[in-house]
Amino acid sequence: MKRYIYSFILVLWLNFGLPISHSAAIADVNLEYHVKAAFIYNFIAFTYWPESTNQIIQLCIYGENYFGNEIEKLQNKSINKRPINVIHANELDQLKQCQAVFFSKSLSPHHLSNALESLSNQPILTLADTATAISQGVTINMNLINDKIVFEVNLAIARKSGLDISSKLLQLATKVYQ
Repeated sequence: MKRYIYSFILVLWLNFGLPISHSAAIADVNLEYHVKAAFIYNFIAFTYWPESTNQIIQLCIYGENYFGNEIEKLQNKSINKRPINVIHANELDQLKQCQAVFFSKSLSPHHLSNALESLSNQPILTLADTATAISQGVTINMNLINDKIVFEVNLAIARKSGLDISSKLLQLATKVYQ
């Protein structure tokens, strides 16, 4: 009888335990991108573009959107009286109209390199959350380390693009590349 009960409990756990842990993993990803959306807002807030830049901040998401609806909430916000407009870009040519571009980790390293090359020397804040993105030329890259979002800044790329990054933001970065 005990063997039957243990087998029954094991079957219940296998059938119902895995979906619960899967749901927790989905919730963690949602929370991760909720936090990353807030980071993106602050990255934009602490970046200064040349005065000739468009008064509407065009934030483009390039690649798969892991943010869900969270990134859309930035459209209700503004920075220094400049409204934010979120665009889900499908074509590389669309990125040239953006002031900030988030490159999804769904992009291949080759595709990311090509996109960054096409935007070089333009006043566009490039953002990503891929381990090798900073070495490929992204301005700010986020990483998840020990359940915390940390970021690194490639200040040389920012300056080459005509952008100024606030020293307050630089102090919070885990690494700043000159």
